[in-house]
Amino acid sequence: MKKIILIACAALAACSPQPTPKAQYTLTYASPYPPTHPFSRADTAWMKQVEKDSGGRIAFKPFWAGSLISSDMSISEIRHGLADIGLITPIYTRGGVHLQRAQAGFYGGVKTMEDQVTIYDCLVPRFPQLSAELSGLHVLAVQGGNFPGLMTRNRPVRTLADLKGLRLRTQTDSIDVLRALGADPVNMPMAEVYSALAKGVIDGVVAPADTIKSLHFSEVAHYFTTLRLSRGGYPARAMSDQTWRRLSPDLQQVLEQSKPKWEAELNANNARAEKAGLAFAKDHGVQIIPLPAADQARFDALYNRFALVQARQLNAMGIDGEPVFRAAQAHIASGQTRCTKEDKHD
Repeated sequence: MKKIILIACAALAACSPQPTPKAQYTLTYASPYPPTHPFSRADTAWMKQVEKDSGGRIAFKPFWAGSLISSDMSISEIRHGLADIGLITPIYTRGGVHLQRAQAGFYGGVKTMEDQVTIYDCLVPRFPQLSAELSGLHVLAVQGGNFPGLMTRNRPVRTLADLKGLRLRTQTDSIDVLRALGADPVNMPMAEVYSALAKGVIDGVVAPADTIKSLHFSEVAHYFTTLRLSRGGYPARAMSDQTWRRLSPDLQQVLEQSKPKWEAELNANNARAEKAGLAFAKDHGVQIIPLPAADQARFDALYNRFALVQARQLNAMGIDGEPVFRAAQAHIASGQTRCTKEDKHD
């Protein structure tokens, strides 16, 4: 009988799942977005992939919804180790990342999210200032995104003339264009927009259609105009250099190799979210308003004109921005979104 029990115990032990080995590194990950947001879904998928690819040697402890880092100070917070890895938004950061903020507006005419990311990656080795502005960080993923439209609270925008007098939250690259068209543009982190719309602090927001659902904008705004704003890629996920240096070379390689996977996951989640946002709008009383083609063409011409002005204004800060603008535009105009020898060795 004793022998039978021992055999049974041995059989059960063999069939039982082996305990997960304790991770060599447990890294904190922080985001200002909730875990249900499309960005966060991509982040979660990336964390699971890295845990698998590292053989369990890397594990993650996520902090969502701004519980550990803020929207506008995340670069400094990650740089100084408040979290090991996090979502960064240089396009909304105040100070210290002047070329990063401006370059996102140099992509007028870009067609896809994949091209946004690839062109940015081509610019980085050619223009060292882009990396210099992110000193203290190791970039793990570059993010493109759905092309923004315009969502407004109570006033529909059917033509560019309807922009006059509207206070609109927008990203830096479109501030001058909207101001020239009579709007009152302001820049603020996306995490603050819902409250600003609800209180009437702003009349609308330049944002992609996915936000209708993912950020619940349908609750506080009722019109979405398909004004297409070109935008560029930007570094959006980063690790502090001090954490990077603690990792062994083979684990650093795991993270390096995960970059295209993370970026592809972000693109896929963004695309699904845009489709879901437009469907959600129709079911929740948000009116979709197409912008006339002539107005879109006028907007596009103004967008690139002001992007060049913004590039030249960087000279006042000791940054030669015009070559960056022209390099991005050369890629778009030629349809060549792969990096060239000039990008790598300029």
